[in-house]
Amino acid sequence: MATAAPSPGGLFTRKPTGSAGDATSEQGLSRSVGTLDLTALGLGAIIGTGIFVIIGEAIGDSGPAIILSFLLAGVTCVFSALSYAELASTIPVSGSAYTYAYATMGELLAWIIGWDLILEYGVSVAAVAVGWGGYLQNLLDSVFGISLPDAIAQPPGEGGTINLPAVVLVLAVTALLVAGVRESARANTVMVILKLAILVFFIVVGATAFNGDNFSPFAPHGASGVVDAAALIFFAYIGFDAVSTSGEESRRPAKDLPIAIVGSLVIATVLYILVAIVATGLAPEKTLANADAPLTEAMQAGGFGWSANLLSLGALIAITSVVLTILYGQTRITFAMCRDGLLPRSLGTLNRRKTPARITLLFGLLVAALSAVVPLSEIAKLVNIGTLFAFLIVNIGIIVLRRTQPDLERGFRVPFVPVFPLIGAALCIYLMTRLELVTWERFIAWLLAGLVIYFLYSRRHSLLRRGDEAQDAPTSQGLL
Repeated sequence: MATAAPSPGGLFTRKPTGSAGDATSEQGLSRSVGTLDLTALGLGAIIGTGIFVIIGEAIGDSGPAIILSFLLAGVTCVFSALSYAELASTIPVSGSAYTYAYATMGELLAWIIGWDLILEYGVSVAAVAVGWGGYLQNLLDSVFGISLPDAIAQPPGEGGTINLPAVVLVLAVTALLVAGVRESARANTVMVILKLAILVFFIVVGATAFNGDNFSPFAPHGASGVVDAAALIFFAYIGFDAVSTSGEESRRPAKDLPIAIVGSLVIATVLYILVAIVATGLAPEKTLANADAPLTEAMQAGGFGWSANLLSLGALIAITSVVLTILYGQTRITFAMCRDGLLPRSLGTLNRRKTPARITLLFGLLVAALSAVVPLSEIAKLVNIGTLFAFLIVNIGIIVLRRTQPDLERGFRVPFVPVFPLIGAALCIYLMTRLELVTWERFIAWLLAGLVIYFLYSRRHSLLRRGDEAQDAPTSQGLL
């Protein structure tokens, strides 16, 4: 395999690609995850709050044309997924878009995207955990007649003091991740099978009460509404990139990662479109628009009120697996940044089970605290802009790496380069322009804070810039 030498020192110092998969088990994470577990990881991260909650708000923008919104968001993701698949099979280590940017466009951009991903994953986990608390409340009330006091079930600003269910969920998932990646993957696979079964149940049962009249008018808010809904519903597709964070724990990364990334996205897209069609066929737009539990509302409108509890249980399972997989992805990205010296290396120490326990505990506690006191509002849009930015960088990275290292061994190759990556990048930019100004302001503020940290700390401690990487294999192995 061809190995690029490090680029000259500076803000755009690139990390050499080399033979990333040669790390020994003593030096890095344990390679113990196969294709099925990786695909389940992707589905676990994708199918959750987006389809169970956000679809209601999106229908308010698009009407029955939500089907086209799902299709547009899915197509946008397909081009980016292909780029992720190539980079994941070429650079199979922890870090996802952060690692890919480091190898293709240099350290400064890698830091920016890594800092962006920390925000995206952390806020996403907190938001999803808050949604889990709401579903738990509904299920307990419906099945057992138990109503949790608002003081321990709602965050400040929504009538409560602390969202205790969200805290319990995050801490439980944190403990599972510390226990080991194999145990986490198995638990996630079980949850994915259960939530897929519940969504299939919704599609099959709901189709028996289908009413085509609900599709007229099809696009009451025009093409603009369809695109606005797509920019919001993009939240429902976030997660397939989490597969790439496990590149260093995949048994056969060149083969397993591309299959899992593209496969999980395709399966989720088909399910989403079918769910959107059935939901719209069951209930009119005014019933579904901005509903807290749109799928439950749809089943009740179709005369299947008895299924409400089952759908609530499905939502709990789905959201739990999202918290697990997204928190997992965040810890692996941070682990890569610590190993490179851009964040304190002591945080990246592995325990006996080959998991970054300190990072996992740190983020578990931070996310639990965030979910305890932050209400669920505007989170989806903030997560979306961070994800779209990451996708943009990955698409550009494919073009750069093809030109700078054309002979590099690749387990998967994106077809029609640079056309497909350019299409993916353009679609990402277009959806980003549809997000509100306040979302851009929050995103830029976070990136500026990250730049301050980079110039005050990370730039001086970077192993690659100091030339220490070759002498420090146990914690800096990976892209060698």
